[in-house]
Formats: sequence, C-alpha cells, structure tokens
Amino acid sequence: MTEFAATLYEVRTSLLDVVRVGEMGGWSDDELLAATAAFEAVGRVVDAHRAACAGEVAERSRAELGGERLSARRGCRSASELLERVTQASGAEARRRIVLGTATRPRAGLTGEPLPARFASVAAALAGGELGADAAGTIIRALDAPSRVADPIALATAERELVAAALGAGDVYPVRASADEVRVQAQAWAVFLDQDGPEPDDERAMRRRGFRIGRARDGLIPVSGELLPEVAAGLTRLFDAHLAPRSGGGFMTAEERANIAANGEVRTAEQQRHDVVAAIVATAARSGEHPSIGGAPPTVLVSVRAADLQSGHGVAHADGIDVPVSLRAARQMMCTGGTQPVTFDDRGRIMQLGSPERCFTPHQRRAITLRDGGCLIPGCRVPASWCEIHHVIPDVDGGPTHPDNGVLLCWFHHRTIETSGWGIRMIRGAPQIRPPAWLDPGGTWRPSTKSPTRLADQLERNEERERKPAAVA
Repeated sequence: MTEFAATLYEVRTSLLDVVRVGEMGGWSDDELLAATAAFEAVGRVVDAHRAACAGEVAERSRAELGGERLSARRGCRSASELLERVTQASGAEARRRIVLGTATRPRAGLTGEPLPARFASVAAALAGGELGADAAGTIIRALDAPSRVADPIALATAERELVAAALGAGDVYPVRASADEVRVQAQAWAVFLDQDGPEPDDERAMRRRGFRIGRARDGLIPVSGELLPEVAAGLTRLFDAHLAPRSGGGFMTAEERANIAANGEVRTAEQQRHDVVAAIVATAARSGEHPSIGGAPPTVLVSVRAADLQSGHGVAHADGIDVPVSLRAARQMMCTGGTQPVTFDDRGRIMQLGSPERCFTPHQRRAITLRDGGCLIPGCRVPASWCEIHHVIPDVDGGPTHPDNGVLLCWFHHRTIETSGWGIRMIRGAPQIRPPAWLDPGGTWRPSTKSPTRLADQLERNEERERKPAAVA
C-alpha cells in the first residue's frame, strides 16, 4: 500500500471514530443539519478525487494502447469493468465517474503542450470541493452535445454561469441551486447554444421511441420505455384531466378528498396514474376500433378453479402473463367480461364446455349509461365512456346480466367496491348508494345518478313536493 493510500485509510478511520451511524437520534435539529452539510462537504472532496482517478484509469486504458492498456493488463475488458472490480460500484456509476473524470481532466496537445480540461470551470469547482459530482455531471451532459457546434466564448460563458448558479456565487445567484435546478438551466443553455439541435434530435427520438413490458417481479409487471414528447404531452394531459384538483380529482369523490385532507391520500401519485392507465386500456379494448384477435375484440382470458373461487382462497391466471392474478382482480374481470365454465377430468381432458354467460351487450351498456351518466359513486368525475359495468349481485351468485342488476363504476371504484365501504343496491331497477360508515354512521341509502335527464326529473319532483303543502294550505 502506498503512503498516500495509507493516509486516506487513516482519514477513513478518523471519520468512523467521529460518529457512529445510528447516533444521530440524540442530536438536536441544528446539530443534525450542520452534520449533514459537513458530511456533504467532505463527500464533495471525495467525489472529486473519485472522478479524477476514474478519468486517469480511462486515460491509461485507451483502446489505442492495445494490450498495454491498464484494463487489459488487469484482465478486464474496459476501464469501466476495472473500476467496478476495484470499487464494487455499479457499471452505471463507474461509467458516470469516467465521463466526469475525462471531461474535467487536463489534456495534452498534439505537440505535448498542456491544455485545460474540456470543462475548465467545472473542473476547478469540482477539484476545490465546491461543486458536487451530481451537479457537475448535469452540466457536462447538457453542454456536451452543443459544445461540438457552439461558439467557444458562448460555451465558456454558459459553463461559468451554470457553475455560479450551482455554487450560489455573486449577487445574481445568492442561493445554491440544486442539481435539478441546474439541469433546467443547463437545458435552456443547450438550446441557446445549438439552435439547430431539435431537427437531428427529432430523428434520433424517432429511432429511440419504444415501450417495453418487463418480466413479473413481486406480483407486478414493470414497464419502461421512451415516449415522443408529443405522446408524453397527450398522456400528461389525460393525467391532469382526471387527477388535477381543479377537475374534481378524477377518480376521487368529494368525500374522499375531504378524508384525504384530514387523514392524507391513501394512493400515491404513481398509483393514481396507474388507475388512469387502467381505465384507458379498458376503454380502448371495448371501443371496437382496434384489430380483432381470432375474430373477437382484444380480450384477456383469465382462468380460475371453481373451488378457489367459492372458497375465496387461491389465485387466477391471465394468458400472456406469468405472474398470478388475485381472486379480487379475477372477480372484477368476471363481473365486467362474463364467464364460461369448463369442466376437466383428472387427466385434463375437457369433459364439458358450458355456454358463456354473456357480458352486458352494447345496447344494455347504452341504456345503463343513460340511466347512470358516469361512475355511480357520488363525486367521482370519471365519465361513462371510461367506466365498467358492475354486477350488483355477482353473476356467480345468480345475479342476472340485466340493466336492473348493472351499474357504472370507474376502474378504481370497481376494483375496491368490496373493501371501500360503499354499498350499492337496486330498487325496482334504480341504483341506490350507501356511503361508508366513516362518512355516514347512520348508513342512509340514497338514489344516485349523473344522468342530466334524471337529475332534471329529480329537480322537478322536488319542486312539486315543495309546492304541495302550499297548495293544501
């Protein structure tokens, strides 16, 4: 071990002796924040040297050095792999350090004369422990592409201004900007430096666009990908329309919003957006505007054992997806799409194929839509076209697939109807709603509709009742 490395290990030991992890619980608020800032200051110095070492490793592992490159002499394919072995960092972290270290490393000219780093202002602030690796990397990533075409003086100005914003230097930037705030400013500078950038970027975006459905993990299916800006904008507006407070909160009722104000939202923002996507998928599948599969609209087949369904224990399985589906989800899909019993013998031979119990027909759906006008839960703003039809008496319990037994519910309220506390019943073919006990301890049943014509009828009947006592008098 070199003398320098030994000194660094002594520093590490000293830091461990200063405070032990877990001791922060006894600190005051001021002590906690002061220590947090101090550790961050030390971390910035460490990050600067990490990046510098990574840049030097990359320099000594250049491809043109062939078998003499450092990475090859240590049995690694690249500088990134060598850093991973030495530091136990992830590949992404190793590559990030290499990019940062290379961009802030002094260079040599063709004749060997020393040249400043590509990003000299970032390099100086990083080496001085003033600029964090996160903000430094943000500046370099944003200015790297326009640096190839931008005026050198304008590029240097942009770099200095971004470093000053990150450091809170001078009267213009009295407060340090976070890495996210620096990123926003850096993107604006990048557009200014390369005003012809969007055209080639558009072609690159078209090549990179994509949407991926991953493998099941912990009962969920991860999705990833890259959307074109205009597609993302359209999706964002759909989210805004259904989730923004000014639109009534989308899937949330007025009572639920009041409960959220008192007790906090039970769903995260990501969960709310998931519910919007679920409604979009369901709406598109039944629209009739998409290609058919085997002569039928796109339909998800879900299989479940009759014994599991009756006992309430077990799982269901959806075709095309490896992860099991909960019985709760299966019941919702059965309620929406109908069922068909299939009987097998012990060897798996099909012994009996029952007639499918039809889901609600388009004509029935239109009638129910006119009657209910949207999700039946009071205050929910999801429109009728986005709703599913819920069997008030489940079809597995003998409930008929008839408008007298079907009501409109949005995806979220349909999925949670058994656990949310909302009650639904039909009285002579008209739906009534009972709020959860925390909203109405008395458990009062009330007629519910969003239909403009039915609401007008109700207003007229109320007005007639108010007039009758006066007429008698």
